[in-house]
Amino acid sequence: MSLGGDDGYGGDYEGHDARRGRGAAPEGHLTRTRLPEGDGDPYGPPRRAPGRPKPSRNLITVVGVIVLLLAAIAFVNRGDGKDGGSSGGGDTGGGGTEAQPTAPTGERPVDGKNATTDIASGFAKSEQGAQSAAANYAVALGSADMYNRDRRHELVPQIFTNAAADRLQTRLDKAYSAASLERIGLDANGKAADGMTYVSRTAPLGTKVGKFSGTSATVAVWCTGVFGTAGEGSKNPVTNDWFTLTLKLRWVNNDWKAESYSQKAGPAPVNSDRTASTADEIAKAVEQYGGFTYAR
Repeated sequence: MSLGGDDGYGGDYEGHDARRGRGAAPEGHLTRTRLPEGDGDPYGPPRRAPGRPKPSRNLITVVGVIVLLLAAIAFVNRGDGKDGGSSGGGDTGGGGTEAQPTAPTGERPVDGKNATTDIASGFAKSEQGAQSAAANYAVALGSADMYNRDRRHELVPQIFTNAAADRLQTRLDKAYSAASLERIGLDANGKAADGMTYVSRTAPLGTKVGKFSGTSATVAVWCTGVFGTAGEGSKNPVTNDWFTLTLKLRWVNNDWKAESYSQKAGPAPVNSDRTASTADEIAKAVEQYGGFTYAR
């Protein structure tokens, strides 16, 4: 038999104690037995000690909601901590085999910029700092300034160690010789003909640490870029390119400097069928849109 409802054991009746008790129900009526005040009800809830009022149902509900909210917050925080740990400083344990998300970590990327070349400087002495340095150096090495001898001689000492800069200046001067520049439509100073705009701009898409120690690092920078001469009748129209630049860095004078670099093609995606912009649109875009300081 059930202990609730209208089956003889539920409900309160006038003149009877509200506590439940067992008893016969002659003539279809219920009877209840009043127990002495000092005795406990064998079928009812136990008596509570004096001075400890029964908590209300509303209070219990509120406490339950608060507990659930705290549990939900703890679960969310645990998930955030896991993600943050994977991107903290971009560490790969020196192996460089895991891709790290480009999420902000809160570490200041650089302390400032060189006033002459506008290249970021003051990178952190960490994997993240090395990646930030490599990304910004890749942008400088792929810029149109490298085609001008005077600007190149200002950039190289800011990117490379003193020993490396001395070696590279001579090699780069030969690589950017007047004959080489002429083949791509530039004069000996790296300038395009009147009415033309030479475009050379690099954008890093990601970085990967190959090796890292406290004072040295090898960082690969996956890049895309636009290169060529914009203008009517250009024989070297602006096209895009995909390449990977690998820099060997060393910690010198409280900053990361490159000792050497190499470049290889790709990885490159499938070209889309988007209609190419006009030469005038490309030239204006280069003039109107500035570059960035890149940070890992």
